[in-house]
Amino acid sequence: MPTLLALETSCDESAAAVVRDQRVLASAVASQVEEHARWGGVVPEIASRRHVEALPALIEQVMAESGLAFSELDAIAATAAPGLVGALLVGSVTGRSLARLHNKPFVAVHHLEGHLCSVQLGDPLPPGPYLVLLVSGGHTEMIRVDGPCQYQRLARSRDDAAGEAFDKVARLLDLGYPGGPAIQIAAEQGDPRRFPLPKGRVSLPEGGVHPYDFSFSGLKTAVLRLTKQLKAEAERGGEPFPLADVAASFEQVVADVLVERTTRCARDQGLQTLVLVGGVAANRRLRARLEQRCGELGIQWRLAPLAYCTDNAAMIAVAAEQRFSGGACSPIDLAVAPRLALEEAPVLYEPQPAF
Repeated sequence: MPTLLALETSCDESAAAVVRDQRVLASAVASQVEEHARWGGVVPEIASRRHVEALPALIEQVMAESGLAFSELDAIAATAAPGLVGALLVGSVTGRSLARLHNKPFVAVHHLEGHLCSVQLGDPLPPGPYLVLLVSGGHTEMIRVDGPCQYQRLARSRDDAAGEAFDKVARLLDLGYPGGPAIQIAAEQGDPRRFPLPKGRVSLPEGGVHPYDFSFSGLKTAVLRLTKQLKAEAERGGEPFPLADVAASFEQVVADVLVERTTRCARDQGLQTLVLVGGVAANRRLRARLEQRCGELGIQWRLAPLAYCTDNAAMIAVAAEQRFSGGACSPIDLAVAPRLALEEAPVLYEPQPAF
Protein backbone atom coordinates (compact mmCIF):
# COMPACT_ATOMS: atom_id res chain seq x y z
CA MET A 1 0.00 0.00 0.00
CA PRO A 2 2.14 2.91 -1.20
CA THR A 3 1.77 6.29 0.50
CA LEU A 4 2.16 9.38 -1.67
CA LEU A 5 2.20 13.14 -1.30
CA ALA A 6 0.68 14.73 -4.41
CA LEU A 7 0.53 18.32 -5.66
CA GLU A 8 -1.90 19.86 -8.16
CA THR A 9 -1.33 23.32 -9.71
CA SER A 10 -2.46 22.96 -13.31
CA CYS A 11 -4.79 25.98 -13.36
CA ASP A 12 -6.32 28.07 -10.57
CA GLU A 13 -6.51 25.60 -7.67
CA SER A 14 -3.49 24.99 -5.44
CA ALA A 15 -3.80 21.59 -3.80
CA ALA A 16 -1.89 19.01 -1.81
CA ALA A 17 -2.93 15.60 -0.51
CA VAL A 18 -1.55 12.50 1.16
CA VAL A 19 -3.13 9.25 0.00
CA ARG A 20 -2.53 5.61 0.90
CA ASP A 21 -4.16 2.78 -1.04
CA GLN A 22 -6.79 5.12 -2.55
CA ARG A 23 -7.67 6.36 0.95
CA VAL A 24 -7.28 10.08 1.58
CA LEU A 25 -5.26 10.71 4.74
CA ALA A 26 -5.28 14.48 4.23
CA SER A 27 -6.35 16.87 1.47
CA ALA A 28 -6.30 20.65 1.17
CA VAL A 29 -7.22 23.05 -1.63
CA ALA A 30 -6.67 26.80 -1.91
CA SER A 31 -9.02 28.29 -4.50
CA GLN A 32 -8.26 31.41 -6.51
CA VAL A 33 -11.79 31.78 -7.90
CA GLU A 34 -12.63 35.05 -6.16
CA GLU A 35 -9.48 36.74 -7.40
CA HIS A 36 -9.88 35.60 -11.01
CA ALA A 37 -13.58 36.50 -10.95
CA ARG A 38 -12.55 40.16 -11.00
CA TRP A 39 -11.14 39.59 -14.50
CA GLY A 40 -13.85 37.26 -15.82
CA GLY A 41 -11.52 34.30 -16.15
CA VAL A 42 -8.18 32.84 -15.15
CA VAL A 43 -5.15 35.16 -15.49
CA PRO A 44 -2.14 32.81 -15.89
CA GLU A 45 0.45 35.09 -14.27
CA ILE A 46 -1.74 35.67 -11.21
CA ALA A 47 -2.43 31.93 -10.95
CA SER A 48 1.30 31.09 -10.94
CA ARG A 49 2.08 33.66 -8.25
CA ARG A 50 -0.71 32.43 -6.00
CA HIS A 51 0.51 28.83 -6.35
CA VAL A 52 3.95 29.92 -5.15
CA GLU A 53 2.36 31.61 -2.15
CA ALA A 54 -0.12 28.85 -1.22
CA LEU A 55 1.71 25.58 -1.85
CA PRO A 56 4.20 25.55 1.07
CA ALA A 57 1.42 26.03 3.66
CA LEU A 58 -0.75 23.39 1.98
CA ILE A 59 2.06 20.84 2.04
CA GLU A 60 2.75 21.59 5.70
CA GLN A 61 -0.97 21.24 6.48
CA VAL A 62 -1.52 17.86 4.83
CA MET A 63 1.66 16.37 6.23
CA ALA A 64 0.61 17.46 9.72
CA GLU A 65 -2.94 16.14 9.28
CA SER A 66 -1.70 12.80 7.93
CA GLY A 67 0.57 12.38 10.95
CA LEU A 68 3.38 11.23 8.68
CA ALA A 69 6.96 12.32 8.19
CA PHE A 70 8.51 12.65 4.73
CA SER A 71 10.58 9.56 5.50
CA GLU A 72 7.35 7.53 5.65
CA LEU A 73 6.29 8.46 2.11
CA ASP A 74 6.94 6.06 -0.76
CA ALA A 75 6.87 8.70 -3.51
CA ILE A 76 6.02 12.31 -4.32
CA ALA A 77 3.79 13.22 -7.27
CA ALA A 78 2.78 16.35 -9.12
CA THR A 79 0.71 17.25 -12.17
CA ALA A 80 3.01 17.77 -15.16
CA ALA A 81 0.51 18.07 -18.05
CA PRO A 82 -1.66 19.59 -19.42
CA GLY A 83 -2.40 23.05 -18.04
CA LEU A 84 -0.99 26.55 -17.74
CA VAL A 85 2.76 26.24 -18.16
CA GLY A 86 3.70 28.61 -15.33
CA ALA A 87 1.22 27.02 -12.96
CA LEU A 88 2.38 23.50 -13.82
CA LEU A 89 5.99 24.49 -13.19
CA VAL A 90 5.25 25.61 -9.64
CA GLY A 91 3.86 22.21 -8.64
CA SER A 92 6.34 20.19 -10.66
CA VAL A 93 9.44 22.03 -9.42
CA THR A 94 8.17 21.82 -5.85
CA GLY A 95 7.44 18.11 -6.15
CA ARG A 96 10.77 17.31 -7.78
CA SER A 97 12.65 19.39 -5.21
CA LEU A 98 10.98 17.54 -2.34
CA ALA A 99 11.66 14.21 -4.02
CA ARG A 100 15.35 15.01 -4.40
CA LEU A 101 15.59 16.48 -0.89
CA HIS A 102 14.03 13.42 0.75
CA ASN A 103 15.46 10.85 -1.69
CA LYS A 104 12.02 9.70 -2.89
CA PRO A 105 10.85 8.64 -6.38
CA PHE A 106 9.02 11.32 -8.35
CA VAL A 107 5.81 10.51 -10.27
CA ALA A 108 4.56 12.98 -12.88
CA VAL A 109 0.82 12.78 -13.54
CA HIS A 110 -1.40 13.67 -16.48
CA HIS A 111 -4.20 15.92 -15.20
CA LEU A 112 -6.94 14.08 -17.11
CA GLU A 113 -5.78 10.75 -15.71
CA GLY A 114 -6.25 12.32 -12.30
CA HIS A 115 -9.88 13.12 -13.14
CA LEU A 116 -10.39 9.57 -14.42
CA CYS A 117 -9.10 8.22 -11.11
CA SER A 118 -11.20 10.59 -8.97
CA VAL A 119 -14.13 8.15 -9.06
CA GLN A 120 -11.97 5.62 -7.20
CA LEU A 121 -12.16 7.88 -4.14
CA GLY A 122 -15.87 7.01 -3.82
CA ASP A 123 -17.87 3.80 -3.94
CA PRO A 124 -16.13 0.74 -5.43
CA LEU A 125 -16.50 0.50 -9.20
CA PRO A 126 -18.17 -2.49 -10.85
CA PRO A 127 -15.81 -4.63 -12.94
CA GLY A 128 -14.56 -2.89 -16.08
CA PRO A 129 -14.43 -1.98 -18.81
CA TYR A 130 -16.50 1.17 -18.40
CA LEU A 131 -17.08 4.51 -20.12
CA VAL A 132 -16.10 7.81 -18.51
CA LEU A 133 -17.66 11.16 -19.39
CA LEU A 134 -15.09 13.75 -18.36
CA VAL A 135 -16.53 17.27 -18.29
CA SER A 136 -14.37 20.05 -16.90
CA GLY A 137 -13.49 23.66 -17.59
CA GLY A 138 -11.09 22.77 -20.37
CA HIS A 139 -12.08 19.27 -21.47
CA THR A 140 -15.18 17.38 -22.58
CA GLU A 141 -14.32 13.82 -23.58
CA MET A 142 -15.63 10.26 -23.55
CA ILE A 143 -12.93 7.80 -22.54
CA ARG A 144 -13.18 4.03 -22.46
CA VAL A 145 -11.29 2.54 -19.49
CA ASP A 146 -10.36 -1.11 -19.93
CA GLY A 147 -8.17 -1.33 -16.83
CA PRO A 148 -5.52 0.58 -14.89
CA CYS A 149 -3.75 3.00 -17.25
CA GLN A 150 -5.64 1.59 -20.26
CA TYR A 151 -7.53 4.42 -21.93
CA GLN A 152 -9.14 4.97 -25.32
CA ARG A 153 -10.73 8.29 -26.21
CA LEU A 154 -13.94 7.75 -28.13
CA ALA A 155 -15.29 11.30 -28.41
CA ARG A 156 -14.47 14.91 -27.57
CA SER A 157 -15.66 18.46 -28.03
CA ARG A 158 -14.47 19.96 -31.30
CA ASP A 159 -14.54 23.54 -29.94
CA ASP A 160 -15.50 24.80 -26.49
CA ALA A 161 -15.49 22.39 -23.59
CA ALA A 162 -18.74 22.29 -21.64
CA GLY A 163 -17.16 24.26 -18.81
CA GLU A 164 -15.98 26.95 -21.22
CA ALA A 165 -19.50 27.17 -22.65
CA PHE A 166 -20.88 27.72 -19.14
CA ASP A 167 -18.34 30.48 -18.51
CA LYS A 168 -19.04 32.25 -21.81
CA VAL A 169 -22.83 32.06 -21.49
CA ALA A 170 -22.62 33.28 -17.88
CA ARG A 171 -20.67 36.28 -19.16
CA LEU A 172 -23.37 36.94 -21.78
CA LEU A 173 -26.00 36.87 -19.03
CA ASP A 174 -23.94 39.07 -16.67
CA LEU A 175 -23.80 36.28 -14.09
CA GLY A 176 -20.09 36.45 -13.34
CA TYR A 177 -17.35 33.84 -13.04
CA PRO A 178 -17.14 30.87 -12.70
CA GLY A 179 -20.09 30.23 -14.99
CA GLY A 180 -21.16 26.75 -13.88
CA PRO A 181 -22.27 27.57 -10.33
CA ALA A 182 -23.64 30.96 -11.42
CA ILE A 183 -25.86 29.48 -14.13
CA GLN A 184 -27.01 26.67 -11.84
CA ILE A 185 -28.21 29.21 -9.25
CA ALA A 186 -29.87 31.43 -11.87
CA ALA A 187 -31.63 28.43 -13.45
CA GLU A 188 -33.15 27.01 -10.27
CA GLN A 189 -36.58 28.63 -10.76
CA GLY A 190 -36.50 28.67 -14.57
CA ASP A 191 -38.39 26.68 -17.19
CA PRO A 192 -35.76 24.44 -18.85
CA ARG A 193 -37.95 23.74 -21.90
CA ARG A 194 -39.11 27.28 -22.67
CA PHE A 195 -36.46 28.06 -25.29
CA PRO A 196 -35.53 25.26 -27.74
CA LEU A 197 -31.78 25.73 -28.18
CA PRO A 198 -29.68 23.80 -30.72
CA LYS A 199 -27.84 20.58 -29.92
CA GLY A 200 -24.62 21.17 -31.83
CA ARG A 201 -23.54 18.47 -34.25
CA VAL A 202 -20.14 17.73 -35.77
CA SER A 203 -20.23 17.07 -39.51
CA LEU A 204 -18.14 14.32 -41.04
CA PRO A 205 -16.09 14.93 -44.24
CA GLU A 206 -17.82 12.03 -45.98
CA GLY A 207 -21.25 13.31 -44.99
CA GLY A 208 -23.50 12.83 -42.00
CA VAL A 209 -22.61 13.70 -38.41
CA HIS A 210 -20.35 12.22 -35.77
CA PRO A 211 -22.52 10.12 -33.43
CA TYR A 212 -20.72 11.11 -30.23
CA ASP A 213 -18.55 14.24 -30.62
CA PHE A 214 -19.69 17.54 -29.11
CA SER A 215 -19.82 21.13 -30.33
CA PHE A 216 -20.93 23.96 -28.05
CA SER A 217 -19.94 27.06 -30.03
CA GLY A 218 -23.24 27.13 -31.95
CA LEU A 219 -25.18 26.84 -28.70
CA LYS A 220 -23.29 29.80 -27.27
CA THR A 221 -24.11 31.85 -30.39
CA ALA A 222 -27.78 30.87 -30.16
CA VAL A 223 -27.92 32.08 -26.54
CA LEU A 224 -26.29 35.35 -27.59
CA ARG A 225 -28.89 35.96 -30.30
CA LEU A 226 -31.75 34.95 -28.00
CA THR A 227 -30.48 37.27 -25.28
CA LYS A 228 -30.24 40.23 -27.64
CA GLN A 229 -33.75 39.56 -28.95
CA LEU A 230 -35.33 39.22 -25.51
CA LYS A 231 -33.56 42.28 -24.12
CA ALA A 232 -34.67 44.34 -27.12
CA GLU A 233 -38.28 43.23 -26.58
CA ALA A 234 -38.02 44.14 -22.89
CA GLU A 235 -36.75 47.61 -23.77
CA ARG A 236 -39.75 48.09 -26.09
CA GLY A 237 -42.09 47.49 -23.16
CA GLY A 238 -42.43 43.71 -23.33
CA GLU A 239 -42.01 41.30 -20.45
CA PRO A 240 -38.84 41.59 -18.33
CA PHE A 241 -35.84 39.62 -19.53
CA PRO A 242 -36.49 35.97 -18.43
CA LEU A 243 -33.04 35.28 -17.02
CA ALA A 244 -34.03 32.13 -15.14
CA ASP A 245 -35.68 30.57 -18.20
CA VAL A 246 -32.72 31.34 -20.48
CA ALA A 247 -30.24 29.94 -17.95
CA ALA A 248 -32.35 26.82 -17.37
CA SER A 249 -32.85 26.22 -21.10
CA PHE A 250 -29.11 26.46 -21.71
CA GLU A 251 -28.27 24.21 -18.77
CA GLN A 252 -30.86 21.64 -19.86
CA VAL A 253 -29.65 21.35 -23.45
CA VAL A 254 -26.04 20.88 -22.28
CA ALA A 255 -27.16 18.11 -19.91
CA ASP A 256 -29.32 16.49 -22.60
CA VAL A 257 -26.52 16.49 -25.18
CA LEU A 258 -23.92 15.10 -22.79
CA VAL A 259 -26.16 12.34 -21.48
CA GLU A 260 -27.78 11.34 -24.79
CA ARG A 261 -24.49 10.91 -26.65
CA THR A 262 -22.65 9.28 -23.77
CA THR A 263 -25.35 6.68 -23.12
CA ARG A 264 -25.56 5.99 -26.86
CA CYS A 265 -21.81 5.42 -26.95
CA ALA A 266 -21.96 3.14 -23.91
CA ARG A 267 -24.65 0.99 -25.57
CA ASP A 268 -22.78 0.88 -28.89
CA GLN A 269 -19.61 -0.20 -27.06
CA GLY A 270 -21.49 -2.84 -25.07
CA LEU A 271 -20.50 -1.20 -21.78
CA GLN A 272 -22.72 -1.59 -18.74
CA THR A 273 -21.16 1.09 -16.52
CA LEU A 274 -20.92 4.84 -17.07
CA VAL A 275 -18.83 7.16 -14.90
CA LEU A 276 -19.10 10.97 -14.61
CA VAL A 277 -16.06 13.01 -13.50
CA GLY A 278 -14.72 16.57 -13.77
CA GLY A 279 -15.78 19.96 -12.47
CA VAL A 280 -19.01 20.12 -14.49
CA ALA A 281 -19.96 16.76 -12.93
CA ALA A 282 -21.00 18.83 -9.89
CA ASN A 283 -23.93 20.26 -11.87
CA ARG A 284 -27.19 19.02 -10.32
CA ARG A 285 -29.20 19.02 -13.55
CA LEU A 286 -26.56 16.94 -15.33
CA ARG A 287 -26.43 14.44 -12.46
CA ALA A 288 -30.22 14.12 -12.36
CA ARG A 289 -30.48 13.65 -16.14
CA LEU A 290 -27.75 11.00 -16.10
CA GLU A 291 -29.45 9.12 -13.27
CA GLN A 292 -32.77 9.20 -15.11
CA ARG A 293 -31.41 8.04 -18.47
CA CYS A 294 -29.18 5.32 -17.04
CA GLY A 295 -32.17 4.03 -15.07
CA GLU A 296 -34.23 3.85 -18.26
CA LEU A 297 -31.49 1.92 -20.08
CA GLY A 298 -30.41 -0.34 -17.23
CA ILE A 299 -26.88 1.12 -17.19
CA GLN A 300 -24.96 1.25 -13.93
CA TRP A 301 -23.53 4.67 -13.19
CA ARG A 302 -21.03 6.15 -10.79
CA LEU A 303 -20.07 9.71 -9.90
CA ALA A 304 -16.84 11.06 -8.53
CA PRO A 305 -17.43 12.26 -4.96
CA LEU A 306 -18.55 15.88 -5.05
CA ALA A 307 -15.50 17.02 -3.08
CA TYR A 308 -13.20 15.57 -5.74
CA CYS A 309 -14.98 16.72 -8.92
CA THR A 310 -13.09 19.99 -9.23
CA ASP A 311 -9.29 20.09 -9.36
CA ASN A 312 -7.68 18.53 -6.28
CA ALA A 313 -4.52 16.66 -5.34
CA ALA A 314 -6.20 13.52 -3.99
CA MET A 315 -7.14 12.43 -7.50
CA ILE A 316 -3.56 13.14 -8.65
CA ALA A 317 -2.29 10.94 -5.82
CA VAL A 318 -4.57 8.05 -6.85
CA ALA A 319 -3.39 8.32 -10.46
CA ALA A 320 0.22 8.42 -9.28
CA GLU A 321 -0.36 5.45 -6.98
CA GLN A 322 -1.75 3.50 -9.93
CA ARG A 323 1.35 4.20 -12.02
CA PHE A 324 3.80 3.73 -9.14
CA SER A 325 2.28 0.39 -8.13
CA GLY A 326 2.89 -0.77 -11.70
CA GLY A 327 6.57 0.08 -11.40
CA ALA A 328 6.55 3.48 -13.10
CA CYS A 329 8.25 6.66 -11.94
CA SER A 330 9.44 9.78 -13.75
CA PRO A 331 12.91 11.25 -14.34
CA ILE A 332 13.71 13.93 -11.80
CA ASP A 333 14.57 16.42 -14.56
CA LEU A 334 11.27 16.01 -16.45
CA ALA A 335 9.77 19.40 -17.35
CA VAL A 336 6.07 20.14 -17.98
CA ALA A 337 3.85 20.04 -21.06
CA PRO A 338 0.96 22.54 -21.32
CA ARG A 339 -0.52 20.42 -24.13
CA LEU A 340 -0.27 16.66 -23.93
CA ALA A 341 -2.97 14.21 -25.02
CA LEU A 342 -4.01 11.53 -22.56
CA GLU A 343 -2.83 8.88 -25.02
CA GLU A 344 0.68 10.33 -24.68
CA ALA A 345 0.77 10.02 -20.87
CA PRO A 346 3.24 7.07 -20.97
CA VAL A 347 6.01 9.48 -22.06
CA LEU A 348 5.94 10.84 -18.50
CA TYR A 349 7.54 7.59 -17.35
CA GLU A 350 10.27 7.09 -19.92
CA PRO A 351 13.83 6.89 -18.51
CA GLN A 352 14.93 9.89 -20.55
CA PRO A 353 12.82 13.06 -20.22
CA ALA A 354 10.48 13.56 -23.18
CA PHE A 355 10.55 17.35 -22.55
